[in-house]
Amino acid sequence: MNIDLGCGTEKTPGFFGIDRRNLPGVDLIFDMNYPIPLPDDSVEFVMASRSLPYVRDLFAVMADIYRMCTHKAVVCILAPFAHSFAHMSNPFFRQKFDLYTPRYFTPNFFQPPSGARCPELPGYDDHEPPFDFRLLRMELFYYPPYEPPLYNREELEMLPGLEMNVVHEIMYHFVAVKHGITNEELVRMSSQSYIEPACAANYRTSPPDSSRQL
Repeated sequence: MNIDLGCGTEKTPGFFGIDRRNLPGVDLIFDMNYPIPLPDDSVEFVMASRSLPYVRDLFAVMADIYRMCTHKAVVCILAPFAHSFAHMSNPFFRQKFDLYTPRYFTPNFFQPPSGARCPELPGYDDHEPPFDFRLLRMELFYYPPYEPPLYNREELEMLPGLEMNVVHEIMYHFVAVKHGITNEELVRMSSQSYIEPACAANYRTSPPDSSRQL
């Protein structure tokens, strides 16, 4: 089963859409701040496009997603990048997402060999989340002034941690780990193509304008 959490009117084709609003295409009207009435180990792919910033307790929601996921289910999250004035001033955003976020989603972090790098936590790493989501891929969608060729890859990797208003949104692909998994499996999975929100492909051909609103 594939589910789209907070799908709104743009549900991913072929997915079971869950949203708290009664909108066209929504299959289950439900608030994800509460445990979703789906069985344990029943979901193979989770899409959460621009929905998780609004939840009250991110760890509780991620724990519920983990409960529903099968071993090696894939979770795609698209979210506004925390270090942007437009997002910081939005009073409806309760949760923040940036380059460090994936390290808080697992007790056994895996750094994918390609894609944006997840930096070390600044001075502490003794957290123990109630779930294990390993990062497979992380992609940043930059505002136009920071798109290549003005900046090379090394510069682009450094800028989001040094300056504000560099990145508009961030996209992660995680794998839910419930049993044993090897680094070789993680490397192989990280090289595969996965479903993503339709806007991701649009970003690659037309970067977001700095005045864009979510």
